Amino acid sequence: MKMTEQPSRILVVDDLEANRDLLARRVQRFGHLTGFADNGRVALEQLRASAWDLVLLDITMPVMDGYETLREIKADPLLAHIPVVMVSAIDEIDSVVRCIELGADDYLAKPFNPVILRARIESSLAKKHLADQKQITLRALSREMEIGQQIQRGFLPEQLPTLIGWDLAVRFKPARHVGGDFYDALQLADGRIAIAVADVCDKGVGAALYMALFRSLLRSMLLQGSPDEPADHLLKRTVGFTNDYIATEHSRDHMFATLFIGIVDIASGQLDYINAGHEAPLLGRMSKMKYEMFEPQGLAVGMMPDIRHEVRHEVIEPGDTLLVFTDGITEAIGATGQFTDERVQALVVGHDGSAENLLFELCTQLDAHTYGYDQHDDITVLCLHRQLTNAH
Repeated sequence: MKMTEQPSRILVVDDLEANRDLLARRVQRFGHLTGFADNGRVALEQLRASAWDLVLLDITMPVMDGYETLREIKADPLLAHIPVVMVSAIDEIDSVVRCIELGADDYLAKPFNPVILRARIESSLAKKHLADQKQITLRALSREMEIGQQIQRGFLPEQLPTLIGWDLAVRFKPARHVGGDFYDALQLADGRIAIAVADVCDKGVGAALYMALFRSLLRSMLLQGSPDEPADHLLKRTVGFTNDYIATEHSRDHMFATLFIGIVDIASGQLDYINAGHEAPLLGRMSKMKYEMFEPQGLAVGMMPDIRHEVRHEVIEPGDTLLVFTDGITEAIGATGQFTDERVQALVVGHDGSAENLLFELCTQLDAHTYGYDQHDDITVLCLHRQLTNAH
């Protein structure tokens, strides 16, 4: 069997010096380095003190026998990855089974055959080498994903605009390190504010890359608008350009995003918006103790070129609350099923507190609902509340 390129460190554990010496000489002939322990307790101390690649472990020893030592090794997260080959004079099948159940990688009866000993050692070392390489790769991937997460967060607003007479709050939680949801809140040159929440199809790295593209296109077009450009014209131009660019330049990838985008006149409360296939936002009417839904009026952005979306209009009155969210909220899975639209709607009806308070209550209920269950989709929610002090 092919030996590993670098000498491995092998700990020989046996209470009899003659057995330790015999094993050590064999191991050293195979090109590896050896260490010694005369009982399980000493072996554990050495394993925790420095790095080892393999343990050759006897069963019958004083202080701590091989069974207990093996149990301790496999129960310790820092040691469990070290392969253990039992080398014992006990060759009954019950002993073999017990060792395998406790996590031993192999079993060799004394007196051992040197050829078989070498095969057992090299096989165990090869498996450990593969496991070590896997961990190195996983750590590298994890680091890359952390960097990707940092970059993605850089595409989100560093801070939300401060609005006189209004308050604005958001929550963003990708299902993986990176996700396809995004939000934006952009102060325009004329004092109006543009808000957007979108959900790119799919999840993970691919969706995150397109999230950055969608967000950059939308923001770039919004910032090109002049102060006297009507909101409906600016919205149509922004969404139309983004749609056509994605649908033509990236048609082979079949990527699209549901999008709610609106422009709010802070002074009057006028809201002009486009809902391109997105989950219907809710406008809580505090004075009427009810909510209104802004249903989608067109396809998702990027599905096909030359699609134009209708701009609709509403007025956010003092005390009203606009809640825009992705389906990661309503479709969140818990013990009783999905979180559902109805639970979100119940929170919005008659809400007269701050945007932050509403999101705190929503996320508290969502966390309780999903407790013990994995998050399967990105979660994004934006809340815009017009304060009562802004009334006439």
